[in-house]
Amino acid sequence: MSIIICPGIHEPDLTESFRSRLLDMVSNSAIAPTTANILIYPGKDVLVLSAFHILEFLRVSVAHRRYRLADQLKSPLIFISFSAGVVGAIGAAYLWQLLGGHVKAFIAIDGWGVPLQGNFPIHRMSHDYFTHWSSCLLGSGQNNFYAQPAVDHLSMWKSPQTVQGCWVDSSIGISPPKGRLTADEFLLMLLKRYEAN
Repeated sequence: MSIIICPGIHEPDLTESFRSRLLDMVSNSAIAPTTANILIYPGKDVLVLSAFHILEFLRVSVAHRRYRLADQLKSPLIFISFSAGVVGAIGAAYLWQLLGGHVKAFIAIDGWGVPLQGNFPIHRMSHDYFTHWSSCLLGSGQNNFYAQPAVDHLSMWKSPQTVQGCWVDSSIGISPPKGRLTADEFLLMLLKRYEAN
């Protein structure tokens, strides 16, 4: 399983902080570290919007572990994207799947205004209830998260372990909270779920 991190337009150290936190979560959980290969798309500025650049990064990055394209495409991917990076990541996920690849899950963190549809599991994480509600109108899957109380946009990426919020099941529309947890805990719950499948 590979986790592909697609950042937004912000300081690179925020993404490194997110990656470090993700590595800590994976190593301190039931997820086997050998099964989680974490890659960061290195595109900057407007290149985070480019599905084609992300796809090329995937092709090259996954290729160094697998030799034939058919083998590369069998490697299950989980996309974790943030802000403007959600635009390029959802396009890359579609393209990867069109090529025959396996997208295990797509997690959009504060991808406000980005339509999300796909025949793979989709989850949204939002920095406040309004962003959650209005984004779900553009597509979401089951099991989403929003910060409660609301936090600033970058907190979701910079320090998800401090963001308290609600876990909701949007499969039946916007529903009341199922449980309270941190953004970190929600993300770890999703990763454990997909690592087990």
